[in-house]
Amino acid sequence: MAINKGGRKRLGNNKRSHAITLRFNNTELQKVRDILNAYNLDFDTRGTVGPFLRKLILNKQTVKGDTLPDGLSILTYQINKIGTNINQMVKVAHYKNMRSPNARLDQELQRANELMQRLFALLSKKAKE
Repeated sequence: MAINKGGRKRLGNNKRSHAITLRFNNTELQKVRDILNAYNLDFDTRGTVGPFLRKLILNKQTVKGDTLPDGLSILTYQINKIGTNINQMVKVAHYKNMRSPNARLDQELQRANELMQRLFALLSKKAKE
């Protein structure tokens, strides 16, 4: 039989080894202080805020909202990457004082815009079905 020497209980498998850092602006921090005061907890006392926020987050019910179809999120990512590439090309053109790096660039961008609009219309139609 083990002799209890007193002190803090060992956490064992419940040891917390992962950390998440939260940053608040002044207004948000004041709201956190107000919430803690509503529960008669002192913000400045060590070991008060972390356990309180952990219980607040973990005991909440999550609500699953509408999600995008799988293909649409990948498509959105790819479109954002294309936009990034276009922005990079425009910056280079401005840096090198290139007024018209490609005479047909406007036409190509217009055509790409039309294709994207058609693609979004098809995807939204498919999502409604």
